Amino acid sequence: MALSAPRSIYGIHSVTPYRLTDGTPYGIIKVLQSSSISLSGETVELTGGSQKYPWASEDGLITAEMSLAVSQLEDFMFELFLGGDVTVNAAETGGAIDDFLNVKGATVKDATNGISGITITTADSADLKFGLYTVKALSANTFDVYYMSDVDIGRGTNGVYVNDALKINASAVDVSAADGVLADWGLTFTKAGTPAFVTGNSAKFRVRPPNSGSTEIIVGSTASQTFPEFGAIVVAQKRGNGEMVEFDLFRCKAAGMPIPMETNAWSQTEISVKCLFDSINDGVFAMRHIKTV
Repeated sequence: MALSAPRSIYGIHSVTPYRLTDGTPYGIIKVLQSSSISLSGETVELTGGSQKYPWASEDGLITAEMSLAVSQLEDFMFELFLGGDVTVNAAETGGAIDDFLNVKGATVKDATNGISGITITTADSADLKFGLYTVKALSANTFDVYYMSDVDIGRGTNGVYVNDALKINASAVDVSAADGVLADWGLTFTKAGTPAFVTGNSAKFRVRPPNSGSTEIIVGSTASQTFPEFGAIVVAQKRGNGEMVEFDLFRCKAAGMPIPMETNAWSQTEISVKCLFDSINDGVFAMRHIKTV
C-alpha cells in the first residue's frame, strides 16, 4: 500500500466566535491576514548539587493561545475584545441630529430662553455633514459654530471653514427674532423664548447624514466592562482537492484590541485570545479534517 498524501493546511478562511450560552454566532471574521493556534509547553526540571545537568524533567503547564491579524472591525469585536457597549441604529434616510448637550454653562441649550433643539433644515438633508459640532455664544442671542473635522465637508453643497479655529459661519448666527439657519450645512437652530446666552457658554451636537445604518460604541464604561467568554470556529482555506480543516475552540477569552491607523494603509489589528480547558467537552479544542469526493 502506498503512503497517504500528507495532510497540510493552506491559508485561512474565517473565524466565527459563538456564544457559550446557546451556541449562536456573534458574527464572522473573514478579512484575516493570518491566524495561528499556539500550544507552548514547559518542562519542570530537577536540579541540585554539583550536577550541571537536570536529574529529571516532568511536564509543566501548556499555554494555549490563538493569535488573529484582522483587517475588519465588526460591532461584536468591540463587545468581545474591548467590553464595549454597542448600539446599532437603523437606517436614517433623512439623516439625524442628536446628542445636543451643554458643555460650558447651561444657557445655550435652554428650552425656555435659548436654543431648544437643532433640526434638519427643510428639504436640505443632503447638506448634512457627518461629525461633531460645537456652538459657542458670542452675546445674549448670537453664536458661532465649529466643525471638528473636514472629513465630510464636501457632502452636498460644499462647506468651508472661515478660519483656522474651524469656525464654519462667516457671520454670527442670530436667533434674537427667529430660528437660526446655517446655509450649506442643513442645520436649523430652534429659538426658544428670548435667548439669554452667557457669552462664552457652549454646547455640542452630532450629525449623521442620510445613511443605511450606523453604530455607536462606548468602550470603558463602568456599566459594560465585561469581557464574555466565547467559543470559536476557525476554518482554513478550502484546498483545490476539496480538503477542509476546522478547529472548534471550546472556551476563549480575550481582552484588548489595538486599532491602528496608518497613512494610506488598511488597518490591521492584532488580537491575542486565550484558549481555556472546557470540562463539558473535556478538552481545549477539536480539529476536524475532511476529504470530500
